[in-house]
Amino acid sequence: MNNWIAFRTLLTREVRRFLRIWPQTLLPPAITMTLYFIIFGNLIGSRIGEMGGFNYMNYIAPGIIMMAVINNAYANVASSFYSAKFQSHIEELLVAPVPNYLILAGYVAGGIARGLFVGLIVTIVSLFFTSIEIQHLGITISMVVLSAIMFALGGFINAMYAQSFDEIAIIPTFILTPLTYLGGVFYSISLLPEFWQNVSLFNPILYMVNAFRYGMLGVSDIKVEVAFAIIISCIIALSSFALYLLNKGTGLRN
Repeated sequence: MNNWIAFRTLLTREVRRFLRIWPQTLLPPAITMTLYFIIFGNLIGSRIGEMGGFNYMNYIAPGIIMMAVINNAYANVASSFYSAKFQSHIEELLVAPVPNYLILAGYVAGGIARGLFVGLIVTIVSLFFTSIEIQHLGITISMVVLSAIMFALGGFINAMYAQSFDEIAIIPTFILTPLTYLGGVFYSISLLPEFWQNVSLFNPILYMVNAFRYGMLGVSDIKVEVAFAIIISCIIALSSFALYLLNKGTGLRN
């Protein structure tokens, strides 16, 4: 019971934090994704025509929604946990009788909450530009949750190592953003030369976007079973590593 109260408290604090500063956490993604729909969907999409048997706007909508989810799940945990380190109130949590795995779960759950919240907002925005008919609801929901978990864990690990706010921005700028744009959000990898198709297979975002697109549209460049296996394996590896860093006190006891 005490563990549940601790987890619920952490989650509630995280949710209240990003809701309290909604002009910084919820509004910018909605505006950015609206611009994606206008520029890529309306202006460029009208010249591209169909892709994967769908109107281009319909085709990119799942990718844009997934992009919003993973970016915000990552950003929430990275900024929140590093702020706790920077302001030194993480020490109060570490000396409390709360298991480390529960601390990790609380921050990750907060990242998931923001990711799903923003994903819902972007989904509502997308309805102004295109219609959405979900083909496989279970796959759609499970993939968006698993993706949010994976990138929330990534944000936690980034925050563990970061020694300044600048280091929080390095991973999203130089790694996360390129992987997102090269992850099949705006195109099918079948359009790429064979070499680059093979290179794309090392990008985990490709599996997330395609499995999510399959759940919504019923089409995918990747086998859905393979996508789930890879994402779950990454979550197990990242959660184990994050818990190892937390138990070791990396970046906390310098």
